[in-house]
Amino acid sequence: MATHDRHPHSTLRSWLGVSAITASLFVFLTTELMPVGLLTPISTSLRISVGIAGLMVTLYGVSAGIGVPFIVAWTRRVNRRVLLSTLLAILTLGNVITAISPNYPLVLTTRLIMGFASGVFWAIGVSMAMRLVPGRHASRAAAIVMSGISIAAVVGIPLGTVMESLTDWHTTFLVWAGLSALVFLAVVTTIPSLPSTNAVSVREVFGLPLKNVRLRLVLCIVVLFVLGHFGAYTFVRPYLEHSASATPFFITMVLMVYGAGGAAGNFIAGYTVNKSSRGSFIVGCVGLVVSLLLLLTIAHAEAGSITALILWGASFGVVQLSQINMTQAAAPDTFEAAMSLNTMAYNTSIALGALFGGLFADHLGVASVVWFGVALTAASLLLALVARQKTSRTVRTDALEPVGK
Repeated sequence: MATHDRHPHSTLRSWLGVSAITASLFVFLTTELMPVGLLTPISTSLRISVGIAGLMVTLYGVSAGIGVPFIVAWTRRVNRRVLLSTLLAILTLGNVITAISPNYPLVLTTRLIMGFASGVFWAIGVSMAMRLVPGRHASRAAAIVMSGISIAAVVGIPLGTVMESLTDWHTTFLVWAGLSALVFLAVVTTIPSLPSTNAVSVREVFGLPLKNVRLRLVLCIVVLFVLGHFGAYTFVRPYLEHSASATPFFITMVLMVYGAGGAAGNFIAGYTVNKSSRGSFIVGCVGLVVSLLLLLTIAHAEAGSITALILWGASFGVVQLSQINMTQAAAPDTFEAAMSLNTMAYNTSIALGALFGGLFADHLGVASVVWFGVALTAASLLLALVARQKTSRTVRTDALEPVGK
């Protein structure tokens, strides 16, 4: 990935640009997952089931995942500063339309279009930040941008839930439109011109997992854990309302607890992934399985819900950072193409997780969604263990082969 040791702009402006990209990640991610904390009021207001309301997450994720390699290739000659500004403008307008929409079909159509913008951001955002700073600071810039995930979990989604309880979900999306507009202005003001320098053709992107077995295994692992995690997480509010008679205030509190756990998990993984990204993933995935089982067994009490959500958030924080490092390690020379595939797999799995979760919730009850999460995260854990053993055997075999072979 191209980075630069000399810049025509000041150090302050470079890091302000990194901050603007971090804020962009924050608004994109919170917009994508905002319905998680608002499913009940949205379904009530629009007179639809919570499972149907979950399609707001599903369609957003579908377009964010499937459209990435195509749109990135089609915009390969577009200046990245202009492209990011356009994506934020689409996000702002989409939040406004969602807020004032008179019917659910328009909401879904709007979310579908917004998803395309979100997917492209995930493909270009980190690389933009790494180009803004000298090469020796590129990894630090990437880490700062990824911290937007934790900020969204700790502040964004719970804040949206609080705002809805004080006003309504329409006003919540209007406020988020205003916030998206502010981030748009920050990007226009702070980020310098960034011509596209690392364009990858669609054919090359899709051909990569066919040639790279290690990357193919990582992508399968990602698909399984994202399906399980987001299938359950999308319906955490109705589950807590059903199992523990949770109030909106308590749900807001546990979502903040979950986010704080995620921040702690990211912090811990920041040290452990350098030693073993796959090992860190395995430990985090064990935590995901255990936390979901705790949710099923002790969440009827408030202390039980808090305990389960803390562990769930911390485990997800570890897994999230680990899978990114696993992707980098699997394809170090084609990182941007690999991240496009990762984005496609990740967001499509979010969509399918929400879709399958909605089907389970509507037909078998919300508790079945948590069992769905247990099954898929456990499958991801098993695949990671098998892949680790396979990698170890390959290393030992290579070491035993004659040098001249």
